[in-house]
Amino acid sequence: MASTMALPNPLDLSHHYSRVTKNRGSSAVKGFYKYFTIPNIGNLAGGLPNNSYFPFDTLEGVAALPDRFKPTPIEVVDPSLHTQTSSSTARNLTTSRVLVPKTSTSTDRLRTIDLKSALQYGTAQGYPPLYSYLRQFTRENMHPNVPYAKGPEIILTCGSTDGFSKTIEALSNVWGENDPIGDREAIVVEEFCYMNAIQTVRPRGLNVIPISIDDEGMKASGRGGLEDVLQNWDASRGKRPHLMYTVTIGQNPTSGTLGVERRKEIYALCSKYDVIIVEDDPYWYLQYPSANNSSRAARGRPVSKTSQPGAQNFNAPGSSGYPFLDSLVPSYLSVDTDGRVVRLDTFSKTVAPGCRLGWITTQPALCERLLQITETSTQQPSGFVQCMIAQMIIGPHDPNGRGGGKDARGWKTDGWVRWLEGLRGSYERRMQTMCNILEEGKQLVETRRRQSMSDEWSVVNTVQMFDFVWPLGGMFIWVKLNLETHPLWKKTSDEKLSRALWIHLTTPKYLVLVCPGSLFAPTEQIREDKSFFYFRICFAAVDEADVGPMGHRFVEGCKNFWAKKKLDDIEEDIEYEVEQ
Repeated sequence: MASTMALPNPLDLSHHYSRVTKNRGSSAVKGFYKYFTIPNIGNLAGGLPNNSYFPFDTLEGVAALPDRFKPTPIEVVDPSLHTQTSSSTARNLTTSRVLVPKTSTSTDRLRTIDLKSALQYGTAQGYPPLYSYLRQFTRENMHPNVPYAKGPEIILTCGSTDGFSKTIEALSNVWGENDPIGDREAIVVEEFCYMNAIQTVRPRGLNVIPISIDDEGMKASGRGGLEDVLQNWDASRGKRPHLMYTVTIGQNPTSGTLGVERRKEIYALCSKYDVIIVEDDPYWYLQYPSANNSSRAARGRPVSKTSQPGAQNFNAPGSSGYPFLDSLVPSYLSVDTDGRVVRLDTFSKTVAPGCRLGWITTQPALCERLLQITETSTQQPSGFVQCMIAQMIIGPHDPNGRGGGKDARGWKTDGWVRWLEGLRGSYERRMQTMCNILEEGKQLVETRRRQSMSDEWSVVNTVQMFDFVWPLGGMFIWVKLNLETHPLWKKTSDEKLSRALWIHLTTPKYLVLVCPGSLFAPTEQIREDKSFFYFRICFAAVDEADVGPMGHRFVEGCKNFWAKKKLDDIEEDIEYEVEQ
């Protein structure tokens, strides 16, 4: 944590609380919890089922050791990185046996990991051992320099979607068409964004306001940038936006990674116009130092001159204690002098989506309001998941349990960070493989032979079918289709041409499924004006050995589609979808 000397207190954000949030009070049962922990207390107060009737005597699993996957270099490296190894998996495939016992002999509530406590009703903050560990890891390792007094608080969630839903419930009021337009609240988002967020806010009547983006991410200035939208807000549309939803690392779907300077510019605007930043960051650990050099080698320019993962120690003069974490572009929390950032983290990309486990980091007063929402909704994440994650990372404080390390003591923070490094390395190699194939195949070269009275020659014509930005983070490549170079562009609509290509790629010869850009358009206008020019490619989900072949099939499918000269040819593709 940053020194508390002379740090400001976080601002009071209660004027942004929803009416329901303001009316909430603390749980009446919450006051009982401290009495539950008195040794040998005869608890006749709580409505708790007897733990001896829980049908599970132990919970066991075989887990990887934290060094299973090979990391990639922390510093900026040569673009030939992807050739350094043919596999992301280390030779050492040994595993550990993780075991959570029915009952622990430990008397330390923050170290007790057993089914007796994990499967019982618990506190809304989260399972005490896991909550305590994540709170320390968040404050000391992930965000050691949060610039407000006493630092942030956390609360565990059932994943980022749950965290966002609760944040929106706490900070916005429902608006309907029969309500005064002046009461309608608004949220700003990137002009292409994760649609689950839009589907969360739209039923509440929030006005969704897209902000222009570039290769780095959300724009602070310029036409359609954040300053332009906030400064020139038209009150006839409702209230000026007081919320922002943003994915700043490996943005979904565009892969943009926002540098520190841009963050400072955007934060200053949010402070000026009193906007709360909801930072959804599932890909924070997946930042790729090699992307800028790869782009420079292929195109003569980096992806970004200001967003450069691995280029420096971003926590200087402080430190997270881990060079890998220090090398990552930091969260908005690192500049959050007002306490207006709500950060969403998740285990979905670092362990598994089915865990449905994550946490929110924000200023304590707002965290308390989120706690009150949790007490009357989800209450807490699954006890099964929390205790297994806790036992794997923290390890047991009891001879009957086994953790995730070689000696059964757990991964500890050293092992957890090493696991994150290995994941980053695995995904970075996949990114390099796919991007190199797209880079080499994005142009269609056509050769035509011509003959004159005295000679014969060839005419070479080069057509660029698509372009993309080398991703500095995340799991996606945002492909921009150059539909205007297709022979049929002026003979049909962009929507029809894009749709025909999408279907063409799924046909038996190519069998590639990509995500159409229209799924990420937050407004109908963006959908109609821009979305049909984009596909999102995810290089993360398929087996490592399939990344290359699928990339080649995508390229070959595009080349074949660009060779179509007749409208009847693309009609065949559309008919194929109908038949399917």
